[in-house]
Amino acid sequence: MMKVLLTGGSGFVGSHILDVLRARGLATVVLLRPTSNRRFLQSHLPATEVRAGSVGEPESLRHALADVTHVIHCAGRTRATRSSEFYDTNHQGTRNVVEAVNVHGASVQRLVHISSLAVAGPATPSRPAQEEDPPHPVSEYGKSKLAGELEVPNRCRTPYTILRPPAVYGPRDSGFLPMFRAVKHHLLPRPSSKQMLSLVFVRDLAEATVRCLDNPVAAGKTYFVASGELTTGRQMAAEIAEQMEAWTLPCPLPAAVLWPLCLALEAWSRFTRKPTLLNLQKYAELRAPGWVCDASRLQRELGYTCGTSLQQGIAESLEWYRGERWL
Repeated sequence: MMKVLLTGGSGFVGSHILDVLRARGLATVVLLRPTSNRRFLQSHLPATEVRAGSVGEPESLRHALADVTHVIHCAGRTRATRSSEFYDTNHQGTRNVVEAVNVHGASVQRLVHISSLAVAGPATPSRPAQEEDPPHPVSEYGKSKLAGELEVPNRCRTPYTILRPPAVYGPRDSGFLPMFRAVKHHLLPRPSSKQMLSLVFVRDLAEATVRCLDNPVAAGKTYFVASGELTTGRQMAAEIAEQMEAWTLPCPLPAAVLWPLCLALEAWSRFTRKPTLLNLQKYAELRAPGWVCDASRLQRELGYTCGTSLQQGIAESLEWYRGERWL
């Protein structure tokens, strides 16, 4: 019988993966620190085993993997006040997970590791990123995710699958929330109209992740997990404004404005010792020509397509934000 250990289960993406695991009736263990916020997990806790620990505590990982057959490693850091924090979690944390899996190699049958398009680096619609391309991350976040990703093929002795999603959005997400809030306050963010983006709705990513747990074709493979629909930040903001039926004033965000804004927010982050959404590392990603990936291997080999349209995804996100009074 399958028993899945999920890291990062209290977070945005991880909680949606837990939704899919529980919907399928799969026995699930979530690795949580005593201080983890469990607001997204409350409905599942009666039927979900909780084991104390974190990816930064190797001994707790080894104990947590007892009698587990499959592992989904979703824990990761997307914001930090210092670059070293990215590497502590995204690199060393993944190494700790891989080493714990190796200790339990007799019982663990598959490791599914959630990486990022940031590993691959910028790409455009004319030449979208493909899984076999050499990686060229442009931010410390991307470099830390690459370092973590490499731990899997280089060290893991158990069959594994690596998933690389682009920017993820949907209910429970705080990353795109400022765009919704700006529209509510009648400001229409207008970033570059040239930077094309691949996106993935969180439920599609969660479904793809769980499908990789026991599919023999996925063993040893890396997949981009993304919608085939491309967009820009400007188009996304316009769709949000249309669905919110809000009148807005254009708020241009050219590179000349973004750089000092990122610089100021990085200084503020260091002063407050709290990570911010924008910083100089993020600026390197914002000024890239595009973030586009080719997810056809996922459809071709596993028969799965991320089918949620941007219009539908924004509608579901908006409904959730309003229901939870985040807006």
